[in-house]
Amino acid sequence: MEVKTIGVLTSGGDAPGMNAVVRSVVRTAISLGLRVMGIRRGYNGLIDGDIFEMNLRSVSDIIHRGGTILYTARSPEFKTEEGMQKAIANCKKFGIDGIVTIGGDGSYRGARDLSIRGIPCIGVPGTIDNDISSTDYTIGFDTAMNTATEMIDRLRDTTQSHERCSVVEVMGRNAGYLALQTGIAVGATAILVPEVPFDIDKDIIARINKTQISGKKHFIIIVAEGVGNVNAIAKEIEAKTGIESRATILGHVQRGGSPTVRDRVMASLMGYEAVRLLSQGIGNRVVSFRGDKIVNYDIHEALSMEKGFDYEMYKMAHIISI
Repeated sequence: MEVKTIGVLTSGGDAPGMNAVVRSVVRTAISLGLRVMGIRRGYNGLIDGDIFEMNLRSVSDIIHRGGTILYTARSPEFKTEEGMQKAIANCKKFGIDGIVTIGGDGSYRGARDLSIRGIPCIGVPGTIDNDISSTDYTIGFDTAMNTATEMIDRLRDTTQSHERCSVVEVMGRNAGYLALQTGIAVGATAILVPEVPFDIDKDIIARINKTQISGKKHFIIIVAEGVGNVNAIAKEIEAKTGIESRATILGHVQRGGSPTVRDRVMASLMGYEAVRLLSQGIGNRVVSFRGDKIVNYDIHEALSMEKGFDYEMYKMAHIISI
């Protein structure tokens, strides 16, 4: 199938670096003589026909901006056959021969469903959670870790001044990758992640008591959002140790901000690869980062993969935090 016009959309949760992907997609496509159609608000925009032609200047001065200039949304209607057919009809109306979809697993499933119905799609991993099984790295992860680390470093100042315990919830949905690496970066006394069951007495109270003996007077506990109620954890720590404990939920601020160098470069490479594939008429693939290389996988294979958790890193984190 000859591809002359490609669409690009961002879907699901926003992530720093999505704009850098869009920029790379647009400029790579135009360099190959292809037209590019921007699709606003993800699959909703594809259904509603919120589509416009993009040129070289459409993506000027966006590589450093967080969020997504194409906006993003979740689309329950797209999961229905009726919604899917509306989207396909708009692809035909606007002459879109293939689509680059930037997002997480939900976005990939949408891309798979379109590919099955004759619209070639390439998925690019964009989520701060780093929870896409087919890739070692997702766009936005590094920026989110840096943002969380900076905020916790600031929180540490008041935690130390008051000799408190700060229980900090970071994002990550049902995965602990963001919590683990942020916890290492801030020297957390304990890190709680969904992948590892925890016992508050053994994994937090005992660790606090042990570090108190060596003279430590303030503590930071990092909790992935998929673990549970940080307020309840803070209250239990205070009740069992007598140390004033406060819960802090960092929230969606972790999704914002200017992307780091790593996210900008990775986004540019992945956007380039996505267009390279579509320009050859290749669809139903996802772009991934594996073994320090940009690679691609069949989208069905990608969605069936399982992502492992680095238990050795988790072990190390607690060994060096005493």
